[in-house]
Amino acid sequence: MSSTNVSKMNSVFLIILGTVILLVGLFLLVGGGYLITLGGSWYFAIAGLGLTLSGAFVIQRRLIGAVLYLVVFAASIIWSLWDVGFAFWPLYSRLFALAALALVVLVAMPHFYGRGPRAPAPLAYTGAAIVALSLIVTFYYALQPQPIQTADNAPAPVPGRAVGRVQPATDWRYFGHTPSGTRHALVDQITPSNVADLKVAWTYQTGEIPKGSQGHVVTPLHVNGVLYGCTQSSQLFALDADSGKEIWHHNSKAQANNVYPRCRGVGYYDAAPALTTASSQTATAACTRRIIATTVDARLIAVDAQTGQSCVDFGEGGGVSLRIGMGSPEQELYFPTAAPTVVRDLVVVGGLVWDNQTTGEPSGVVRAFNVQTGALVWAWDLGNPAITREPPPGQSYTAGTPNVWSTPAFDDALGLIYLPTGNATPDFWGGHRSEADDRYSSSIVALDIATGRERWRFQTVHHDRWDYDVPSQPALYDVPDGHGGTLPALIQTTKRGQIFMLDRRNGAPIAQVEEHPVPQGGVADDRSSPTQPYSVGMPTIGTEPLSEKRMWGLTPLDQLICRIDFRKARYEGEFTPPSERLTIQYPSWLGGMNWGSVSIAENLGYMIVNDTRVAIWNRMIPRAAYDEKTLSGGGHEGNAPQVGTPWGIEQGRFLSPLGIPCQEPPYGTISAIDLATRKVAWSTPLGTTEQTGPFGIATHLPMPIGMPTRGGPITTSSGLVFMAGTQDFYIRALDVRTGKELWKGRLPVGAEATPMTYVSPKTGRQFVVISAGGNSATTQKGDYVVAYALPE
Repeated sequence: MSSTNVSKMNSVFLIILGTVILLVGLFLLVGGGYLITLGGSWYFAIAGLGLTLSGAFVIQRRLIGAVLYLVVFAASIIWSLWDVGFAFWPLYSRLFALAALALVVLVAMPHFYGRGPRAPAPLAYTGAAIVALSLIVTFYYALQPQPIQTADNAPAPVPGRAVGRVQPATDWRYFGHTPSGTRHALVDQITPSNVADLKVAWTYQTGEIPKGSQGHVVTPLHVNGVLYGCTQSSQLFALDADSGKEIWHHNSKAQANNVYPRCRGVGYYDAAPALTTASSQTATAACTRRIIATTVDARLIAVDAQTGQSCVDFGEGGGVSLRIGMGSPEQELYFPTAAPTVVRDLVVVGGLVWDNQTTGEPSGVVRAFNVQTGALVWAWDLGNPAITREPPPGQSYTAGTPNVWSTPAFDDALGLIYLPTGNATPDFWGGHRSEADDRYSSSIVALDIATGRERWRFQTVHHDRWDYDVPSQPALYDVPDGHGGTLPALIQTTKRGQIFMLDRRNGAPIAQVEEHPVPQGGVADDRSSPTQPYSVGMPTIGTEPLSEKRMWGLTPLDQLICRIDFRKARYEGEFTPPSERLTIQYPSWLGGMNWGSVSIAENLGYMIVNDTRVAIWNRMIPRAAYDEKTLSGGGHEGNAPQVGTPWGIEQGRFLSPLGIPCQEPPYGTISAIDLATRKVAWSTPLGTTEQTGPFGIATHLPMPIGMPTRGGPITTSSGLVFMAGTQDFYIRALDVRTGKELWKGRLPVGAEATPMTYVSPKTGRQFVVISAGGNSATTQKGDYVVAYALPE
């Protein structure tokens, strides 16, 4: 190639390079100037000015342009270290893209041949090599876990005491393994030393791939060598525990529900508990052992655990309508998604009431039915305690009251069942709420198992306008009291990242709770509680307030946009009230902790907690404007019309233009809390970017930045944590003492469910089972139940 052609190519290349630098500089200059007017950082405008001049000089092929770029880059390094210290991901956001461009500038420097001196090639190429090596090292570290807190200096744990274990340790008879909801299995065949050998033992497909808002999220039960589960359309199935082969299938003939169809689990009842072997199961009378389930069309049904045939002595032909007494015309907005709770001879059910649609939605009543006959035994209507069974003729349960959509726990010895409550509907405007609504919303309520009468209550949020309902099952565990004894605790995680530890006998805090002042204001026709409860005696997870410097992006460009959006919005910390101005909520109604709940390694005294860290934005829209836009065919982000109130609301995740959360990673973690010291023992990001990325496009890069999680962990007495629920396609095993990942199994699609484990009574093999139906980060869905075991 002639020198003339080379010169032309160099000229074109430098013009392109200079144009890129110029455009980046102009973007930062203009955006940074706007950020300054909002009270934000001056860095972006100053850097933008430098890059704009640099780009103009590079286009002219003047060496000063390259030098100026390198000066801006060096100054950016100094500013970044001053702004965020040595935190890896914040530095990555500020410097990686600039460093990549600096590499190109250094390589190009010897080819600048405009006016002025030329750069010495050896010096430029040496600088380029240093920057290239730095980029390679940075990329390597981006693929390595970045623990938030290691277990290196954690004190030796002091275990407490398990609560009320009566089932065989090898079974999994409740959604939370036992009535205490600790998800801890006394099994030790799979250990930290051999877990890496786990392989897929069998796979079952339900035949129902989720569509739309459907979710395949069941945690099966295991009893006497049989697994029991349900599908999102309320089909029931029983599987052989060793092979996954279907034993029976029950068609509940449920009418389709297009709101939020899913089934997280079923209940099991045994009228002959002394008969515990698989062989004796075939000898029992019909429906002596039964599976209790709810349906998406709001029925409670019972089937024979051996055959899957309806128990005709239960209700009318095997079912009971849960719409009796509801009164509301919006019946399709009520249906249970959580597993029913079987306690003594009762089955207790609450139900999901679809958020934010209208006032007067179906009641949040909780009811207990006789598990053999289906007869209503008691009802807890918090709006009208005088109603203890069905409402009197012409009346109904109180509409719109806080519901119990998650899973209760119970202590049979104390005779108490513990209900995590939601909010009165709608969530984000409470000007119409009754005194009872405000008293019971976002609370834990203890009822007498036999009568359904209230014994105590504790509220986690006052006058909740943020959808901070209590989503997770309470965990019951006797914690060390520091004097060689134990205290009977109820531990409740929340969407706020607050963890409350209460005496489950009376609801009094074991770990100190304080009322702290919170932001006021919002819309004029609603009110705010002046204070909110904070569990200062327990660690909080993922609650560090947002700030401009915590805004993040893959490049300084999208980080700048997030900084601008943050400065424009109203955000005064947690409990910033919704208003007509765009408002940021963090922690958000996604969590913190959500319905997956916790696990307590009972033999160690560690509580394992996973969380989500994604802010959301919301904006209240006056009723007339909201309805006018709806009628004109315009959509509202978030689907929260709040009909019957003066306000609709728009809301969504607080994301950058690339579709990435605007705050810095991690976006999901898993942590261990020592319940003796009440301190975090270890904490680490959970989940990678392998199946997602900018604009929702999978990067296929397993960067462990920590992703939002749905589902929860389980622990085993051998020292393992099993957890799926991330936005990649894996189930993982971690060391419960350190949080170190020991194994991961690739799933056919993502999983947003909690795993379970059991030991087969026939073969003695331990299995770990997870349902994989897809996750919210991808369009890939499935109908899988996957079992893992050690090789035979």
